[in-house]
Amino acid sequence: MVVGKKSNKKTVPAEQKDKKGKKEQRETKVNTATKQEKSKAKSAVKSGKRGFGKKVKLLKSKKSSGKKEKITADIVNPEVVLYKKKPIVLKELFKEFADLKQGGPGLNKFQRKAVKRFHREEALKPYQAELIRMQKCLENNRKRMIILFEGRDAAGKGGTIRRVTRYMNEKHYRIVAMAKPNDQEKTQWFFQKYTAHFPRGGEVVIFDRSWYNRAVVEPVFGFCTPEEYKNFMRGVVGFEKDLVRQGTILVKLYFSVTKEEQAKRFKRRKTDPLRQWKLSEIDVQAQDRWDDFTNQKYEMLKKTHTNIAPWTIIRSNNKHEARLNAMKVILNAVPYERGNNDLNFVPDSKVVISGSREKEIMDAQRIKLGSFVG
Repeated sequence: MVVGKKSNKKTVPAEQKDKKGKKEQRETKVNTATKQEKSKAKSAVKSGKRGFGKKVKLLKSKKSSGKKEKITADIVNPEVVLYKKKPIVLKELFKEFADLKQGGPGLNKFQRKAVKRFHREEALKPYQAELIRMQKCLENNRKRMIILFEGRDAAGKGGTIRRVTRYMNEKHYRIVAMAKPNDQEKTQWFFQKYTAHFPRGGEVVIFDRSWYNRAVVEPVFGFCTPEEYKNFMRGVVGFEKDLVRQGTILVKLYFSVTKEEQAKRFKRRKTDPLRQWKLSEIDVQAQDRWDDFTNQKYEMLKKTHTNIAPWTIIRSNNKHEARLNAMKVILNAVPYERGNNDLNFVPDSKVVISGSREKEIMDAQRIKLGSFVG
């Protein structure tokens, strides 16, 4: 008779097998859940979905005495995020961003200037997009619009015009800068040379200096007779009323700069080869005739600021603020459907002043100081 060898395997009771199987199932579920939660948390960090102020529950596992423990952490405003599998400290990132926005201490003079210019131009883009929508509204409704850019020399008119029109449809706007009148134009009705450039339906025409040359520049330099000046001041109000009454949207902007800032800009034009073409003989005399220009400005506001065609004064010592607020004034002149309602369309009261308010300020200066400041 053959006797078999005894088996070394221990027999495990069925109850213990059931307990062991259930334990393994629980551990498997926990491990699977932990991996899934970790994966979700990492993907949320990478995609930027973890917003500040939101509580996120993360499941972390760590080995403790051969067992995995489930740890739940409520994280508010995490200090570190993962980017391309690398931890980034948010506090340091925000500090670098703030330094870069201010020009950065590690950058040279020209680099800091370039960074600041970039941020200023980026700040204008939402309003430039609104100008496109405004232009489309004018085109669809066949409305005409005229924008007058007036003001002292080197007050920032040209730079503002370039920013306003940068992204607009070239087929539906024109910039008009009138040259000195020729012999034929001198024999015409004064407004005739301007009306030839007036917009058709759906078009915007921007005058870089307008018929108001006769109100300020021409009398200061003697380019018109006293009688011609009086006739203009007597007739311009009715002329503009007819324009508005017949459906033309008229915006009159006057850019005002201080005498010190104007002198600074003239000095730059003399030394900068890219700006020398802007400096004319009239510009050279602008500083010497400052008070004459101021007196003519006062008379212009006094006699041509009306409810139908009001003047808007733009303080333009800060070019960026002047450009931004000029855009707001233009956008507010047209009742169109806003594209971005989160934008602030209210002009800065320190930059934008009504013509009547400017006249009141100048009156107060004359009473208090005996003369106008500017």
